[in-house]
Amino acid sequence: MNATDPSGVTIHPADGPDDMAVARTLFMEYQDWLGEDLCFQDFQSELASLPGKYRPPRGVILLARDGDAVAGCVAMWPLETGVCEMKRMYLREAWRGTGLGRRLAEAVVDAGRQAGYRAMRLDTLSRLTAAVTLYRSMGFKTISPYYANPLSGVMYMEKRLDEPS
Repeated sequence: MNATDPSGVTIHPADGPDDMAVARTLFMEYQDWLGEDLCFQDFQSELASLPGKYRPPRGVILLARDGDAVAGCVAMWPLETGVCEMKRMYLREAWRGTGLGRRLAEAVVDAGRQAGYRAMRLDTLSRLTAAVTLYRSMGFKTISPYYANPLSGVMYMEKRLDEPS
């Protein structure tokens, strides 16, 4: 493992029970890291039914691996006709600040384009300044809320996928 050099990290779609168990672990770590209760998103049912709404071809869970070590994940699911949502973007601490977050975000945006979506949305917390900066640098724009989220400091963002980058 060389967490300071993410170039050797592979990003691949989660497939099969072992990968779903890894995704479940990462999703739970994500919730713990956020320090927020995601029950309003029916989080426990989401974990129990993986891949659930993330099932291909309309959704995906991407895992980042550094050799045998799991570095992080990101997921996408259909939100409404022509629109998908980026979910559960998470990197373990050793890989933060290495550029791997951008690679994961770019990979899920590419997956959204390949699935034929015209836009990708996400919600994030304004206190997650590195994430907000990343999303803005990738062309995500702040939009009006598209669902009710009771957490403090929620930001809603969208990127057009049907326009040139």
